[in-house]
Amino acid sequence: MKTTFFLVRHGVKEKQIGDVPLTSEGVVQAKSTALYLSNVPVTKIIASPLRRAIDTAAHIALQTNVTVTEDQRLRERANWGDLPEQTFEEFIAMWDRCTSDPDFLPPVGDSSKQAGERLASSLTELVNVDSPDSYIVIVTHGGLITDFLVNTFSEHELNVWHPDFIAMQSQLIPECSITTLIHENGNYTIHDFASVKHLE
Repeated sequence: MKTTFFLVRHGVKEKQIGDVPLTSEGVVQAKSTALYLSNVPVTKIIASPLRRAIDTAAHIALQTNVTVTEDQRLRERANWGDLPEQTFEEFIAMWDRCTSDPDFLPPVGDSSKQAGERLASSLTELVNVDSPDSYIVIVTHGGLITDFLVNTFSEHELNVWHPDFIAMQSQLIPECSITTLIHENGNYTIHDFASVKHLE
């Protein structure tokens, strides 16, 4: 009785402020990811409401014939543009402080700990309401994925995937990578981390 989650980071996005779409490269990545997931018996697709995640999820939906639903809990910890007149440099400084201090409450968005708890609550709900042996695609953001992992697993468990996981977390989740998580008997295990094999 297990649930398999595919935590997919959205494709490459436009480098602009606000709720931006995918670039043409991001669309190619999303299509490759969709093609890969079409070989999996996907039972549900849930996406962050931000456009880059919705766009990525739409391609997966097309290949798997599964409808996308949105969940606010899958939104990034903070998005550049949430705080009026915040420069990109100020946003990055705020982001880095949140990463290094998981309890730090930024002026906009959530702390790293709160963000990780948001994703955890969404996954727990899915485990409880979906039938066993479900295959669920979660299209979200790199920061949220690592916020969840750092909140859920010990440093020792995470260092199996990268020798300095916590310090390097902001650089570990490439666009359209897939982190495969298995929930069984009340516990999560990381089956595969930030895989980009399907993009090669």
